[in-house]
Amino acid sequence: MPGPIARRIRSMDKSVTVASSSCRALYGTIHTISKTGTDMSKTGTTWLTTLLRGTTGELRSAPRISLQRLLVLRSLVMITGILGTIVFDFFSPLNLPVAPILALLAGIMASLALGVWRVRNATLINTRELAAHLALDFAFVTVLLIYTGGATNPLISYLLVLLAVGATLLNLFWANVFAVLAIGVYTVLLLVGIATDQHAEHMGPDFQVHLVGMWVTFVVSALLITAFVSRMAQAIRSREVTLAKARENEMRNEQLVAIGTLAAGTAHALGTPLSTMAVLLSELDEQSEEQLRDQSVKADIHVLREQVVRCKHSLDQLTHFYNKNDHSQPGQLRLSSFDEAVRDYITNIHPGARIDFDIEPACQQLLISADITIRHALINIIENALKAATSRVTVTYSCAAPQQRHVLMSVQDDGPGIPPEIMESMGEPFISTRSDSMGLGIFLANASIQRHGGSIEMFNVKDAGARTVIRLPVSL
Repeated sequence: MPGPIARRIRSMDKSVTVASSSCRALYGTIHTISKTGTDMSKTGTTWLTTLLRGTTGELRSAPRISLQRLLVLRSLVMITGILGTIVFDFFSPLNLPVAPILALLAGIMASLALGVWRVRNATLINTRELAAHLALDFAFVTVLLIYTGGATNPLISYLLVLLAVGATLLNLFWANVFAVLAIGVYTVLLLVGIATDQHAEHMGPDFQVHLVGMWVTFVVSALLITAFVSRMAQAIRSREVTLAKARENEMRNEQLVAIGTLAAGTAHALGTPLSTMAVLLSELDEQSEEQLRDQSVKADIHVLREQVVRCKHSLDQLTHFYNKNDHSQPGQLRLSSFDEAVRDYITNIHPGARIDFDIEPACQQLLISADITIRHALINIIENALKAATSRVTVTYSCAAPQQRHVLMSVQDDGPGIPPEIMESMGEPFISTRSDSMGLGIFLANASIQRHGGSIEMFNVKDAGARTVIRLPVSL
């Protein structure tokens, strides 16, 4: 090869080395930031999952703590109440049935032992078990009331305490169940009139009115507790879930900002070596046929120039978007125009790719809120599908029925699909099905789509490869 060409090739090689070093530095820094952010995000996600499951009855920590507190309440109130009743009966002529009360005390002690064992050894305590323990407390109180005065016993107000506990710890369904149970117990005790002999002299008309008034007060109190306490508790749980999601999103946004800042800086650093390569390629391309007799070298230079132009174009778009002041307010774009831009890019970059585009006629004129990041997100997903596909990729645009308020963009390949062990982590940084991939594409695509109020879903289709569905809101 002639001397001038060799010198230019060596100069270009140095520029490539500089660009490659910048890319490796960017990759390493992003990997560190993303790993830290991912660990923080997983911590937030774990806490959020615990919070969410606690409200639906499938988690250990929240019901376990609630059961501990319920056992403490049972031991303090029930045992103290029974022992106090026995002591009071010993010093007064009430003639209470001591044997059934002692049997009830033994039952309560056994339930406490079982509860303590469950708290210490059970791998899963759900809200159904918590509701069962609360129902057991209702049963203990009811039995005690039957033998100690019925509706005339002041201890009957303890049913409201249990109802308040249920409304606080459990969902609205269980709160309603225990409200009906408490009112039913009070009503049955009042109507049946199971009372001890010491109250017989008081059973006049005035006392009956007094009992009915107590019953009305109890019913109103039970309804108020169910209506307000349960809803307040649910509102607090919902707020905690919202705060947990906000913390997770904040950590993810900080991670994305760090990546974006580094990407913009690296784009600036790569500009000089890429410009140098472009100049050298132009000079090489202008050499005479005598200097470049090998047409394969000429073709390689042409391909290399196309790749350099593509890199510079991508970096220019990145820098332009990062420096744009209003990029947080994306414009509206017709779906047909969006599809055309995506098709042009894929056709130019992958001219031999077998890919089918299909857009429903009813969706073509719909407006979507999209900027360049959404287009890049879909392009990245399509390119991933092309690499995974055996022969063909299908891209479909459809409208979400019935009001057409969302657009669905589906990318289907006919490859082997996504391995199950990777499917669970798809969307996290540096998770990829290919060894030659950085694993940031889906992560960044998901972030861009979520920023526009959309969502992304990936799943395998039986005997048909993998499918990715992007859901974006329509601009009304």
